[in-house]
Amino acid sequence: MSKKKKQTSKSKESKIQEQNIEEKINSKIEENTTSKDENNESNEDLLSKEKEKNLRLFAEFENFRKRTAKEKLELFTTANKDIMSILLPILDNFERSIKANNYSEEDGPVLIYKQLKTELEKKGLKSMENPIGKELDTDFHEAISNIPAPSKKDEGKIIDVVENGYLLGSKILRYAKVVVANKK
Repeated sequence: MSKKKKQTSKSKESKIQEQNIEEKINSKIEENTTSKDENNESNEDLLSKEKEKNLRLFAEFENFRKRTAKEKLELFTTANKDIMSILLPILDNFERSIKANNYSEEDGPVLIYKQLKTELEKKGLKSMENPIGKELDTDFHEAISNIPAPSKKDEGKIIDVVENGYLLGSKILRYAKVVVANKK
């Protein structure tokens, strides 16, 4: 009988130990599942934060790329503007020389003037149309002198052009310097 009691007590102890072990395992499993749920939530939060950060970084890069492309284009335009501004007085002097010396179309200075003007036009330089007889437009003209109007119909209109105006692309490079007839 003592052997049976020992066996039953051992079996009861082992059952109790097994139950304790099972309870511990079950509690560990529950802890892991709850921590996994928390980890999943925190992982999802981290993932959404990283996605947002990546999206912002991409948008910032796109803005940088567009800005540098625009600055590069403006740099080329500005470089042309500086060179064109330097060459305009030379162009004016050619025109004055041709007018004063009555050169024909085949003479050297006229050919050089035409070639220079053609090359500058290829780079975007355009001469403003002749404003004589038109109203003063301060967006395109600079009045440097006023004279009495020779007739009633000329009042407030441009009588003479001292220097031609030029456009570089669609922007004004130099305003036309004009003489305007006074209004009475």
